[in-house]
Amino acid sequence: MNESLPLAERHFQDSRFAWPTALAFSLLATLALLIPFFWLGSASGHDFEFHVASWLDVAYQWRHGVLFPRWTFWSNYGFGEPRYIFYPPLSWILGAALTVIAPISWVPAAFILLTQTFAGAAAYALLRRLTTPRGACFGAAFYAINPYAILLSYVRSDFAEQLACAIFPLLLLAALRLAGLLDGEHPGLPSIPSFAIPFAAVWLCNAPAGVMASYSMTLLFAVAAVSKRSWKIFLRSTAALALGFGLSTFYLLPAAYEERWVNIGQALSSGLLPFQNFLFTNIDDVEHTWFNWVSSIAAVVLILFAALATLASRKFARETSASPSAKRTWRILLLLGVACTVLMLRPTVFLWNILPQLRYIQFPWRWMSFLAVICCCFLAAVVERRRGWLAFVLVVALSIPLAVFLGENTWWDPDEMPTQQAAVVSGKGFEGVDEYDPLGDDHLDLASQAPLAVALAAHANPASRAQPLPAKIDVKLWLPEKKELVVDSPEPARVALRLLDYPAWRVTVNGRGVTPVRTRGVDQMFVPISAGISEIEIRFVRTPDRSAGIAVSVLCCLLGIGLLGSRKRMAS
Repeated sequence: MNESLPLAERHFQDSRFAWPTALAFSLLATLALLIPFFWLGSASGHDFEFHVASWLDVAYQWRHGVLFPRWTFWSNYGFGEPRYIFYPPLSWILGAALTVIAPISWVPAAFILLTQTFAGAAAYALLRRLTTPRGACFGAAFYAINPYAILLSYVRSDFAEQLACAIFPLLLLAALRLAGLLDGEHPGLPSIPSFAIPFAAVWLCNAPAGVMASYSMTLLFAVAAVSKRSWKIFLRSTAALALGFGLSTFYLLPAAYEERWVNIGQALSSGLLPFQNFLFTNIDDVEHTWFNWVSSIAAVVLILFAALATLASRKFARETSASPSAKRTWRILLLLGVACTVLMLRPTVFLWNILPQLRYIQFPWRWMSFLAVICCCFLAAVVERRRGWLAFVLVVALSIPLAVFLGENTWWDPDEMPTQQAAVVSGKGFEGVDEYDPLGDDHLDLASQAPLAVALAAHANPASRAQPLPAKIDVKLWLPEKKELVVDSPEPARVALRLLDYPAWRVTVNGRGVTPVRTRGVDQMFVPISAGISEIEIRFVRTPDRSAGIAVSVLCCLLGIGLLGSRKRMAS
């Protein structure tokens, strides 16, 4: 595709100023997006508290030597939950790092600044292979502040999905290269790990984004293989997808296997089902309906932008001078955009019911995330035309009312971050999440100010409010993944701990393994002890599924390095 560019454009594209210019465009656009943060505080959207609490909890565990947490320490007001086994790690690692190095009130804005600036740079990397440098710069700036990015930043506060969206352009670029849809490039073995890395990164940011990436990339590869009648594309893409899943197996395998240990079905409870979240759907929950309409308005604006950009780009006009390969590429991009749009509409409900794991996307309008990538491609193609920059100005002008509307329909709070931090510093903790609650537990019934440990009579019902025994309890150690205490009890007892029971916890009393007592409704850990002195030790251990996932990911990482190394061997 670059072969058709004028010589001056090609020189600019490869010059030392191209990337700094694109980064400057993306940074300025993101700063414009963050203007309300400077005087209104953080936009406390629907998922704000969940993500911020995770960041603060991870940072707390880092300070106590746990570098890669699997169990939240402060959720459920100190009882904990296995959140980090099921929620992908990249966003909470980045967020936790920012809480360590930046003033706490600045952290959400800093996260958005980094993420959306990177999103613009990633979009530029894609667009410079499809359009002129001017089109690529303006397209990158649009992607940094596209309607879905505004919705995520102001109303949703889904920082993990926002990070995944920043990687989508790199994923699409790698997919086009792998499918042989870029002029002048002949994909080889190195293109397999080049795709697998961003594909795995998306999965390690956000699971719904991973599902969308899996389906959209599969569609792209299938259409490319059929249109080019190439079995090599099929083999390469299958290997690349498998390698991508392999690289993320250290997260995916435990998350899939240990679903049997938690109430994961709550992820698809009422209000979170796809059929309740198609564009402009009304349900009995007024607040949910309002939020769905707000998201639907953003979706309609993005769909209109994409449709108008596609028409104005004239990529499908008969008189276009594009090569046959370029025409095929733009047709596939259009097909992806149409698929993203159609999946937001109610007539596709049967697909949401039959396609594996598609329902875990929950909200059909989430397909805006990938539609935004397609939209920026066609907008960049418009900008590369004569006076095309006017189209960018028009899009930005139309985005301002949307940003104002979304900003007025969220909650701004300058004290939200300090309040969340205070909950950890004070030892109060924060609420847990339904779907990560251990099986058989109702975290809403847990005491918010329970003691670390209390001894109850051995015959007492653990669920009852029995009077504690006059036992002496000495808590030696109470860390995120290790607890040690000594109990001197005058009679056999059950020690009630401020900890939820979970199969990964290993409990010993005086060096011998014991099985905690379980009760209905609340899965608080009760450790049976005999009369006298009992030394209790509790450790969060690595389960076999986690070990297997790590082994697979390490092997796939070595394989990927070997495939990337083949590029040097081929060059020599």
